[in-house]
Amino acid sequence: MKIKDYYNADCAKLLSQKIGTVYPDFQENVFVRYIDGKVSDKKFSDRMDIFAEAFEFCLPENYEQNIRIFSNILGPELKQETGMFSEGWWLWPVGRYVERHGIENTKVSLDFIKELTKRFTGEFAIRPLLTNRPKETIRTMVMWSTDENVHVRRLASEGIRISLPWSKKLYVAIAEFEDYKTILTNLKRDKSKFVQKSVGNNLNDLYKEFPERAKEIIEAWNNDSPAKETIWIINHGLRSLKKKK
Repeated sequence: MKIKDYYNADCAKLLSQKIGTVYPDFQENVFVRYIDGKVSDKKFSDRMDIFAEAFEFCLPENYEQNIRIFSNILGPELKQETGMFSEGWWLWPVGRYVERHGIENTKVSLDFIKELTKRFTGEFAIRPLLTNRPKETIRTMVMWSTDENVHVRRLASEGIRISLPWSKKLYVAIAEFEDYKTILTNLKRDKSKFVQKSVGNNLNDLYKEFPERAKEIIEAWNNDSPAKETIWIINHGLRSLKKKK
């Protein structure tokens, strides 16, 4: 089954039932009918928007209230690095809603995204905040880069990538370079391969478009007795450059 095909009437029923348990006024049947009648011939991105529109149609107009509702259906945190894209698929439309409305309250959104990423991922929901509230958002992500939760640390890196797959390019890495560099440096010795790959991908993205900036980071790391984790990250970050040689 293609990813897009997961987001159908059955997914709408699952979401509606979860919301109905914490928000009794939710019109579950209206929500399902809204989605079922529109998604069948749509591509993935359009399906996400249809789900978000259904939330907008069936939930209160108050963003903070809706975030409280979503917070109450998140369920338990993932207990391991894996599972983000096997157990949390149903949460993707919730993230899309935050993408569309997150800048209405930056702090509420950031707090929620931190919890969301412990179950699914917040890497897409964070992008509009980085675009519209870059300083406040990336400074919060600096703190996330030292969090005890591996998914939060990984989001601190993954969210600021220039070329995040399935997302528009974002240049907060350059506009807020010192904070960007701090995030990657905080993670350069991370024991999690999940995090290491994200940091390496960041460097790879940066090297493709701003090689001098990437060299600046790598040279500083190499001059600081790099650990084996740091060496792996650097090699992963230089892979595209090596392919050209």
